[in-house]
Amino acid sequence: MFLFQAATPDINLTLIAPELIVGIAGVIVMMVDAFGRRGQCWLTGSLSIVGLAASAIASVWLWTSWVGPRTAFNGMIVLDELRLSFTLIFVIVAILTILISSIWIETEKLPAGEYHSLLLFATSGMMLMASAGDLVIVFLGLEILSIATYVLAGFRRTDVRSNESSLKYFILGSFASAFLLYGIALVYGATATQSLPGTTNIATIAARANSSLYPPLLLAGAAMMLVGFGFKIATAPFHVWTPDVYEGAPTPVTAFMAAGPKAAGFASFLRVFVFGFPIATAVVSTGGFAHKAWLGALAVMAVLTMSVGNIVAIVQNNVKRMLAYSSIAHAGYALVGFVAAGAATTIEDRSAALSAVAFYLLTYAVMNMGAFAVVTFIARRGDQQTNVDDYNGIGFASPVLAFSLSIFLLSLFGMPLTAGFMGKLVVFSAALKQGYAWLVVIGVLNAAISAYYYLRLIIVMFFRERTETWDVPRLPASLALALVLTILGVFYLGLFPGRVLNAFQARPTISLQLR
Repeated sequence: MFLFQAATPDINLTLIAPELIVGIAGVIVMMVDAFGRRGQCWLTGSLSIVGLAASAIASVWLWTSWVGPRTAFNGMIVLDELRLSFTLIFVIVAILTILISSIWIETEKLPAGEYHSLLLFATSGMMLMASAGDLVIVFLGLEILSIATYVLAGFRRTDVRSNESSLKYFILGSFASAFLLYGIALVYGATATQSLPGTTNIATIAARANSSLYPPLLLAGAAMMLVGFGFKIATAPFHVWTPDVYEGAPTPVTAFMAAGPKAAGFASFLRVFVFGFPIATAVVSTGGFAHKAWLGALAVMAVLTMSVGNIVAIVQNNVKRMLAYSSIAHAGYALVGFVAAGAATTIEDRSAALSAVAFYLLTYAVMNMGAFAVVTFIARRGDQQTNVDDYNGIGFASPVLAFSLSIFLLSLFGMPLTAGFMGKLVVFSAALKQGYAWLVVIGVLNAAISAYYYLRLIIVMFFRERTETWDVPRLPASLALALVLTILGVFYLGLFPGRVLNAFQARPTISLQLR
């Protein structure tokens, strides 16, 4: 019989200030939409951006000035570079989504307040996932994010494709959440000892692994959680939902889902598997078999994800569907850095690998949001123009859009001097340092394959004649600002990545200690 004493709650609202600010901003936007005049997209959008900016300021303050304890709520919330770097990624993605979708909301005549509040609640869920030091908080943040994105995917209520996208996402997402929750339950049961009950605290899981009463159960729980996280970040073979959901959802929502929730899934995935399951110590008596098992599974998933994403993207004639498979491939590249973090045997190597993954996801978010900004504008009302043929000959008719999209596509491919090149370089370098040369070779070959479908769209824009008349659209200010910010981000991260990388691994904190 287990005897234990309940601990006094360690409440520290300062450590969850970024999440609180975004959540409160979401409530304020709801109230403004309910009691204010309808159709004021600029007002709810501006309030949302102010809330996100305030959250970013709070994150930077915590990052640079906080000298208090690094955990709160009895270890359920963690403050470290992993959390704060991903928090800034989420804020950037949310702000860019608001800028991209402003013209779309006005054109489609959709309720702006509902859209912006759902976006803020989804962002708060992503932040919780990154800050979680306990599996319960991981699941809580995941469900907040998931419920909001299920609704956003079907936000164009009169569109059958949008409804289908939302329903597919809801059904398959619930199925994956069940895998994750059952895995958490198994891990809780597996971490029981002779004197203590099971735990869902990530740090405690690692500490108790060797003294667990049921070591095989720990491996089974890890396997089920691997399936759940694999679905959330769209890795093969758990990627089948991605193309249909991304194609059917409104284009700005697709842009958000491809960048934000994917990064949030990686944040929790990294924290649970790198910090929760031991690296330097054996999980079971067979010399660390469980660690080797999940690390090997991740390497296989990385190969499958890169290969499936890039090969299938070649035959896509819908731009949104092509970018969906591109998103799958980029998840595979990020997994290469994940494998390096799992294989690291020193704090410095692990910190470098983790910062490489965060940096890669930041670069992907910037260039992906920029590409979808152009796709959103060209698609027009109802996403009617999303096929490759719709881009025929627009290169010189609308040079701003065409050259902007070309920059983002070249960066996604990995052209030198762009963010995509530096992102691949840092994750591949981390893998090489840990002896995964074969995985890097496969990654480079896949990057070469991706050149076909990225360059194909550029060729279509500049070297094919247009059979239909093309009315050069007027670029709205919000979309122009989004394009300027993303283009600057592509070149800044490509030319001057050092400052960001150094910030992402500024100092080893308690979460970076080897278990």
